This record gives sequence, C-alpha cells and structure tokens, in this order.
Amino acid sequence: MNTIIQFMKRHYKILLAVVALSIGLWSFMPKETVDPEKDKTLLELLQFVIERGHYHPAKIDDAFSKGVYKDYINALDPSKRFFLQSDIDEFAKYETSIDDEIKSQKLTFFDLTYNRLMKRMTESKVFYKEILEKPFDYNVDESFNTDYEKLPFAKNIAELKDKWRKQIKLSTLSSLTDKLKMQEDFKNGVADEKDKAKKSEKDLQSEAKLKAELLGKSFEDLEKETRETSLKSLNEYFGFIEELERSDWFSVYINAITARFDPHTNYFAPEEKERFDVSMSGKLEGIGARLQKKNDYTEITELISGGPAWRGKELEAGDVVMKVAQGNLEPVDVVGMRLDDVVKKIKGPKGTEVRLTVKKVDGTIKVISLIRDIVETEETFAKSSIIEKDGMKYGIIYLPKFYIDFENKESRDAGKDIAIEVERLKKENVQGIIMDVRDNGGGSLQTVVDIAGLFIDEGPIVQIKSAAGKKEVLYDRDDRIQWDGPLVIMQNSFSASASEILAAAMQDYKRAVIIGSKQSYGKGTVQNVIDLNQFVRGSNMGDMGALKTTTQKFYRINGGSTQLEGVSSDVAMPDRYAYLKMGERDIENAMPWDKIEAATYSTWDKLDNYDVAIANSKMRIAANDKFKLVEENAKWIDQRDKENVYSLKMDKFKQEQTKIEENAKKFKAISNYKNSLLLSSLPYEQEAMKKDLSLKEKRERWHESLAKDIYVEEAVNILNDLQPAGAKKVVGKKVLKEKVIKS
Repeated sequence: MNTIIQFMKRHYKILLAVVALSIGLWSFMPKETVDPEKDKTLLELLQFVIERGHYHPAKIDDAFSKGVYKDYINALDPSKRFFLQSDIDEFAKYETSIDDEIKSQKLTFFDLTYNRLMKRMTESKVFYKEILEKPFDYNVDESFNTDYEKLPFAKNIAELKDKWRKQIKLSTLSSLTDKLKMQEDFKNGVADEKDKAKKSEKDLQSEAKLKAELLGKSFEDLEKETRETSLKSLNEYFGFIEELERSDWFSVYINAITARFDPHTNYFAPEEKERFDVSMSGKLEGIGARLQKKNDYTEITELISGGPAWRGKELEAGDVVMKVAQGNLEPVDVVGMRLDDVVKKIKGPKGTEVRLTVKKVDGTIKVISLIRDIVETEETFAKSSIIEKDGMKYGIIYLPKFYIDFENKESRDAGKDIAIEVERLKKENVQGIIMDVRDNGGGSLQTVVDIAGLFIDEGPIVQIKSAAGKKEVLYDRDDRIQWDGPLVIMQNSFSASASEILAAAMQDYKRAVIIGSKQSYGKGTVQNVIDLNQFVRGSNMGDMGALKTTTQKFYRINGGSTQLEGVSSDVAMPDRYAYLKMGERDIENAMPWDKIEAATYSTWDKLDNYDVAIANSKMRIAANDKFKLVEENAKWIDQRDKENVYSLKMDKFKQEQTKIEENAKKFKAISNYKNSLLLSSLPYEQEAMKKDLSLKEKRERWHESLAKDIYVEEAVNILNDLQPAGAKKVVGKKVLKEKVIKS
C-alpha cells in the first residue's frame, strides 16, 4: 500500500506530550498481562523490516542511540513534571547503549524508565489535589517559565511539587482574571452591548445566565470556583489517560526508535492501525456514533449523518452507554471499561445487531437495537460550492486529504470524487475552479495522479525513486481533459506530500496559479504500510500491529524535490504562522533535498494571461491593508511565541494581559473581515440538506468561514484575471449595464 502521509514531528511530539502530561492518576500496578517475548519480537521485526525496506536506513550506532534517548525522555516527560534529576542521571547510563539493546532485543532501558515513570506518577497523584485544596495567594510576587525545553529537571520532590503548584496556579489565575474582567464588564454594562447585533437568541440567553451567576459572586467565590473547575478537569483528564497500559508506553518507546530513521517512519499498534485505515478511507463498520469517556462512563457525543444511529432516531448526543449486547447474547456492563474496549464491542460487521442499554439525558433507561452498517465520515471527503462575484460564477473544491480504501478499489476515493465535483461544477457553468488543499497532509499516491490528470491532456505527473536508485515516472495516460478552464490551487505551510505533488505538477505545467503560504510543508517521501503479522503467522502473540516506513522519494517532473523546500507559491501571501518553525526543514532527522533529471513534458499553452494574473495578484496583495495587517500579526505571534515567563502575582499578570489584549485589538479586524463573495451549495446538496439538518449546519459553517476568508477572495480575483478577454468583456458590459440602471 503506497501512501504519502503527513506525519509532522511537531504533531507527534505534541501527542506524546499530552500522553506524558496526563497520566498522573495511573496506579503503579500494570493492568495487563506483560509478554516480554512479544515486545522483544516486535523490536526484532522492526529492525528487520526497516533495514531491508527503508529508503535510506540510518546506522544503528551510538549516535542513533543518543537520538532515541533524547526523543524518548522528552516524550515521557516533556514538561519535566515527573522525573527528578537523579532519575535522569540514572537513565543517562544507557544513552549510548540503546542501539545494543535494540540489536539484542533487550528491554532493560525501557523497563527501567517505565517502572520509574509509574513510581513517580504514583507519588505525584496527590500533588494537584493537595495544591487545589486551599486558596492561592495571588499577592506573592513570583513567576513561572513555560519554556520546558530549557528548564532543568527538579532536584528533589519539594522542588517538583512547587513546579506543579506554579503550573496549576498559572492556569487558575488565568481563569480567575477572565471571570473578574467579565464580572466588571457586566457591572459596567460593557458586555451587554458588545457585538450584541451578531449574537443569536441562544447566545444572548447563555450570556444572561452567566451574568446572573457572576454578579452574585464575591472574589472568594470565584477563586474557589476556579480551583474546583481545575480539579474537575484534572480528575476527568487524568482519569481518561489512566486507561493507558504498558503496551501503550512501549509504543511510545518504539516510535522514539522509528522516528530516528526519518520523521515519517512510525509504528502503529493494532488500534492505531485500525484508526489509520478509517482516516484513509473515511469509512468504518459500526453504528455511526462518536464516543468520549467521562469518568467511568462512555457518552455519545455526536451521531454521524447517514449512519444507523442517525437513521434510527433513538440514540442521542448526551446518552450514556451502560451495557452492550451482541444480538441476543447477554449484555456486558461497560461502566469503568476502557474507551477503546467499549468501541470494539459497539463496532462490528455490516448487517449484525448490537443492543445498547443507555441512560437518556432525562435519566430514563432504554435498550436500543441497531443494525451495523458501513458508515462514511463526511468530513473526510471532498466537497464543493459555488462562488459568485461581480456577475461571474466560480467553483471551489475543498479536499481535506487524498483518501482511498486500500481494501476495495471499487470504493470511492479522492480521485473519483474530485472528478464528480468537477462535473457538477461544469453543469453550473462555472468560469474557473479553486482547488483548496490547505491543511491537507497527503494520502494516496494514485489518487493525486488521477486528480492532476483531470486538468491536463496527458503526461508525467510525478517521478519516484527507490532506495536502489530505480526511477519511475507516473503518468496520466488519459488524453481527456475534464477541466481546461482557469485553475487556482490554494496551499499553506501544512499542505504536505500528495498536496505538494499536485501543486508542483500544476506549477511545472503552468496549468494553475499556486497561491498561499510562502512554501508548503516540504515532505517529499513515500511510505509503505507493512502488516507485521505476516512475519509471525501461527504464533500466539496476538496482533503485532503495522509499520509505516519510508521506501521512496518523489520528485517534480522538472527534476526538483519538494523535500524540505516544499512548493513555493506563485503568489506568496502573508500568513499568520509564517515565522513559526513548523515545516519538515525544522526537523533535525529529516531526509535531505536532492534532485534528478527532469521528465519530458510540455507546458500548458491555453492561459495567455498566466503571468499577468500572477503579477496583478502580487500588486493587489502589496497594496492591501488587510494583508499588511496579517504580516504584522505574524511577526507579533512570533514575538509572543518567544515570551515564556508569566507573573503569578495578580496585579502584574493583569497588567501583562491587558497589554497583550491592547496589542491584539488591532488584529481583530482580521477575524472580523468579511469579503464580498456570494456562496451557495450545489442543487443536489440543497435537496439533501432539506432532510439532513446536520449537513445543512456543516455547510452553513463552511460558507461562513469562506465568507471571511481573504485568501479565497484573492483566489477569485486571480480567476477573474485568468478569464479570456471575451468572457471578461461580456461580464463587464453586464456589470456596467446594471450600474447605469441603478444610477
């Protein structure tokens, strides 16, 4: 299975940080049966597969060991709230010997760190409860530094506990000052009038309720309330993470190893592999409900449109699942059960029955029978809309990822769906199309070739090179052009992998104008997902999971690579996050940039005003005050990102926040911006929305977002500049005629 997946190191570390920060209530005693032989086999398998399958496997030596050590310790305790310096000193003895443990399948280092983490977390369990038992003194002049990377580990338990105290105090201080400011605004009547015209009736009712609550409370009441809220949040959050087992932590260790080969080689535990498959295909077999854990209970948070639960109209958001039964079998009590285990019991093959015993919001108990089916997660798939401006009609297609069902080639995928959306837009006589791949992290290699082929007659789309140096060119061999009109592709710094292949190909052909961030993410590698179970058939070790490993690099048809450099936009637009380090180039073990020979291709010759449209756009942006404000905001965000020390004295904290809020006011115009675009759903979707209110709400939210999007507005301006002269004159006369009538 060839896939191109954005797996940014930044996100990987954040996920691990959440896990490591949130385990404080876990008992020291493991909850699962430990099978060290399975762990050792997994280490052996990973080494075997990576050394033979990776594009350029790193040498497993002392330098490799140091990298694993650093990443793993940081993943376990990124905020340095659990380990003491004495623990780190003990761990450091293994800093250059992890490579030897990998080769000999030893678990000494992992066992040491895992057991010590459990011990420290057990000791830490009482910290936050004790801290939140009594009021904070906000008159003490002290501060807290959140730049954890540069901070040392605590020397002893007393220092560690003080670190917990300061971190919790910062959280409650922030909440308390917000409440006090809101209370003051209500007293002065400021909050009542603020944006009143924009608020819904529901918002106004909620605000009135909040006003009544706040005005009747003293400082002591609010202070106590913030501590109670923090305690509840910590209890719920740590209670959820408490479900993690030893195998989950071993996955963290394994991924610290795999990530040293490159940022996109990583291990999927069985549950993660299943989630990956669902995210790639947008489909699952089940009842179509999203669940979350609240203390010991599993709550329904959302019903997926079109799924069995949505169609049945009995299950509702807020219902609590008490028991689960398979068909006519005895129901199983799921109170206190791991969320993943509850999900496993509810999901199942299409056509089978599951019976849920649920506690309704009104307190009644009800047994609901559902027949499982294929459920599609609508937000995974492409969607399109009509944009009108100055008498011109355009189409926008949003593609969140290059999805595919690897198990069923006849199923829907991104390539097929984009072709359908293009046809739908053509029926509406659009005069240009915007392809929006902002925040699209990639996906299937084949689907991006299919999509690029919709916009050219035939020719190469991307070049692939394997570890052995073998080069392969992937072609669009269909000489049919589904859309030959003006085309703009929108990207940003999170557009990665397959998104970059599409943008690069269209740029090399001069087929589309690429606009957005200065450059895209910069991931120029291809991954294969390898099922590890194929190597241990007949064993009793259970599911071994899968490995996603980098097997190839891809290159533009002009011979260049998107690795590290990404795709430079034809029109670079100011971006609020332009100065933050979030690309592949910011990762220390990313693969290097290189280039190969160009493929043979001819540029598109049907857009006479291609260069003029780009030049016009650059001039508009340079003269646009809103874009100037975005650029100023980007520099301010970069400056704020470097400010890590916060006062814990209320007066000083208020002064700091007031200064920040005053500086932020000038940037409010960015979020309040409203463009002049008229947005509407396609006819087929308007019919569907009459029956599906959830779909209607989602499309309305999308249109509201597009109506405030200055980047989409400029994309429309470029499409207008790309119009053939005749089309422009016709529209120009129409607009002029309307103006004459109005005057």
